[in-house]
Formats: sequence, C-alpha cells, structure tokens
Amino acid sequence: MPAEIGLLYVCGVETAGYGLIETMRVRDGRIPFLERHLARLDRSLGELGLARPARDVAALVTPFAGTGNAVLRVEVCDGRATVTVRELPPLAPPAVLTASEPHEPYPRKTTQRDCFVDAALEADVGEADDALLLTPEGWVAEGTVWNVFWWNGDWLRTPALDVGILPGIGRARVLELVTGVEHGRYPEQALVGKSLFLTNAVRGIVPIASLDGVPVPADPRTAELAPRFWPEA
Repeated sequence: MPAEIGLLYVCGVETAGYGLIETMRVRDGRIPFLERHLARLDRSLGELGLARPARDVAALVTPFAGTGNAVLRVEVCDGRATVTVRELPPLAPPAVLTASEPHEPYPRKTTQRDCFVDAALEADVGEADDALLLTPEGWVAEGTVWNVFWWNGDWLRTPALDVGILPGIGRARVLELVTGVEHGRYPEQALVGKSLFLTNAVRGIVPIASLDGVPVPADPRTAELAPRFWPEA
C-alpha cells in the first residue's frame, strides 16, 4: 500500500462543523465517478447555502488517483476541504442485521450521520458486518453507507427517494444498467426470501450474504451486473 494511505491532506483548517462528504473509489489508478461526485457536491453546497471550498476539489483529489486501489473521503466544511485516504473496506458479501435504530431522512451526504453511526455500532455488537435501517414507519430505507436493491421475480426493487434515502451514485449507476426497476415504500417483510445486494460508489455491487442470521439466496443476475457497474476508461 502506498505511503500516502492513512495520511490527511488538509486545505485550510479542519473543523468539526456541519459539512458535506463525498466518498470516492480509486480503482486501478482512476476515480471512476469523479465527475458525478463533484457535481453532487456542488449541487448540495448550492442547495444548502454552504460556502464552496477555496481550492478546486478536483485538483485536490486527482493526485491520489495513482494510489491504485483506495478510498478518498472528501469533506467540505466552512469553505475548507479535507481529503482522507484509506484502504478499501471488505468487499466480501456481508452479514447484515436490521437495526433497531430508526432511519432519519438523509437526502444529502452530510456530516450529520448519527443514525448510521449508531446502526453500525449495533451491527458490531450483534457480530454482523453491517446494518440495514428502517424508517420509523417501518419502510425499508438504506444501509449505513449503501443503498439496497433486491430481485422480485423479473423486477428489481429499491426504496423510493421519497422514503428519505440518499440518492447514491451507486444507486444511480444501477438504474442506468437495469431496465424494469420498481421504486416504492416496502415493509421489512418484502425482503423475506429475496436476493439482495448493496451498492455504493466505493464497493460497487456486492450481494448480501445474510439478513438477521438468515442466508440470502444468490441470484445470477447480480453476478452478471457487478462487473458492468464500473465504467470503462
């Protein structure tokens, strides 16, 4: 792993205030969805009326593209940007539990992530790899850092954005690749016996191994879809 991994590149002074996050994958020396990350960041800054960073974010992250395979966490707060470089998370199919921590609306990728932090801690205590959150009304929402999809006959299903989930870049990529996707409000029971997978811009498409201790059936369509997730150079 290159020496840069684990170091913090700071533009200005890091603060603990409210800000925005973009988590980017470096894959084979490239940042596959860089333009989408930058566009979402700029859009969210405008919608929230937050100060844009004094330095160009693209110029900050592109020097790290040569790290091979890594994760970049970009945080913009008070007009300042930080870039943290870390190793890839595990990419094996995770064991997931349904969190008791209720989901809170998360339409933008902000630093206000308490419900996800608490759900991840709950998963750790429960000896699971990750957690899936439900809304207070009981609708399936999203994972701690990912969107969820599942196969339902000939259709692919995912929670609708009006549930309050993040419009993830990985989610948008799946919607580009698959025709016949149903968006809706689904109760937890809708997942029983279904083949589920998670997606985000770091992991790509990863099947879920188990949910609440029950093995999740595999579906060959997920395996076929996964390598197509990453755009060609």
